[in-house]
Amino acid sequence: MAADKADEEQNHSGIPKADFVEDVENFMKNTENNEAAESVLKRFDEQHCKYKFMDYNLNTKKARLKTQIPDIKTCLDIVKHLQSIKDSKEPFETQFLLSDLLYAKAKIPPTDKVCLWLGANVMLEYSLDDAQALLEKNLSMANNSLNQLEEDLSFLRDQITTLEVNMARVYNWDVKRRQSNKEIKT
Repeated sequence: MAADKADEEQNHSGIPKADFVEDVENFMKNTENNEAAESVLKRFDEQHCKYKFMDYNLNTKKARLKTQIPDIKTCLDIVKHLQSIKDSKEPFETQFLLSDLLYAKAKIPPTDKVCLWLGANVMLEYSLDDAQALLEKNLSMANNSLNQLEEDLSFLRDQITTLEVNMARVYNWDVKRRQSNKEIKT
């Protein structure tokens, strides 16, 4: 059971699990040096800020992947089209993007090679089969990464909600405690 819990915590990209505070009274008694509610709330708020930062970073990665996946699919479609016409003798006519909103017509002879941008201003020439294999692998990895990010975001949202509920419960406990202390003094 403990191993399952540890595995569950590790499956979410190192996102720490927020424990739900069942019994606020016991939780506050068992805190280090019987911390005041303000310091507990401050600690929870710091953790909340960390979760929000993680949320921002994961959403940024998700947005980047959502733009990369269609680009990879387009490249893969082009490579497949080049494979389908590589045995042809006649060049095919196409348009390619020179700059924003500027296209040029070109006649491309059949080929068995293609150049792919790998990033960081690096382009390599591949055979059509190798290019297709690489693009399919990249597409699969991007889809897997996107699925993992969505799971991590879901887990993170749960942790944020748990932490916000904990903060509200500790705050409400402190308000009740202060009210009862006022009633006792009067």
